[in-house]
Amino acid sequence: MVTTDTTRSEEALDQTRPESVTDKIASSRPTTVKDTRGYTVFRVFNAVALVIICCLTLYPFINVIAQAFSAEVYITRGEVNLVPRGFNLTTFEAVMSDRMFWRNYQNTLVYTTVATAISMVLTTTFAYAISKKNLKGRTFFIGVALFTMIFNGGIIPNYLLVDSLGMRNTLWAIVLPNAISAFNLLIMKSFFENFPEDLEEAATIDGLTTYGVFLRIVLPLSKAVIATMILFYAVFFWNQWFPAFLYMDRAELYPVTMYLRNLMAAATSTEALGSDSAQINANVQAVAMVLTMLPIICLYPFIQKYFVSGVMLGAVKQ
Repeated sequence: MVTTDTTRSEEALDQTRPESVTDKIASSRPTTVKDTRGYTVFRVFNAVALVIICCLTLYPFINVIAQAFSAEVYITRGEVNLVPRGFNLTTFEAVMSDRMFWRNYQNTLVYTTVATAISMVLTTTFAYAISKKNLKGRTFFIGVALFTMIFNGGIIPNYLLVDSLGMRNTLWAIVLPNAISAFNLLIMKSFFENFPEDLEEAATIDGLTTYGVFLRIVLPLSKAVIATMILFYAVFFWNQWFPAFLYMDRAELYPVTMYLRNLMAAATSTEALGSDSAQINANVQAVAMVLTMLPIICLYPFIQKYFVSGVMLGAVKQ
């Protein structure tokens, strides 16, 4: 009897319980065979299209990696596709046994780290300043940034400027000329313009200065765009070799991209690494690409999570 009464009371309670929003949406949504089939077809087509795009994107990378580990005879015949044939590490051993390679690799790490840090400081502060509509001369500063996107002084004026400032054969010749990317600057400007003003006003009322608001409120809530800009700048500075080619004439100051560029450009460079010049000439380009892109590939998973995270999630209560 007690069990029966309890069951009846639960049924009565279910009848008097208000219908949830989810139940209302589910009950009001028309469910037909046609809609279900259309959605299924869309999901299948979407999955197939994404798989094809991923395969087309990954194929060149896998092919380069396969050639980097393949023997010279199979590469010259064009028989290397997705799997290495005649597994061979001669080129890797020849390149990585050269002390200059590691010296230039260290230079690249220093150049990339310092240049990215300076670029992020200048870009974030500049973008935050010009994002404020009450800034005097805001239009002028935005125009300066846009002007640099369209017009460039040219190679010879840039070289003369760097040389006159005494920056040749120094770190600053790599870092300073490209310290601010106008494209990245405009992206961060647009992001800061959409930042909730209520947060900044509340922080100002609590006693924070402009620098305090920027460092303690704005930057912590801008992790996604900051991580994206760090990746953009790091990839740019890691891959560039032309400034070193232009402003440096000492091999011990070259970045690793310059070292690998010289390795691929001159046959005498490969002969200096050993007697296996045929094997090295066959896949030195693939090896250079693998050694160059490996650090960026290792860095990307640590930054990728910020691309898909909600920047302002939970920052403002509605």
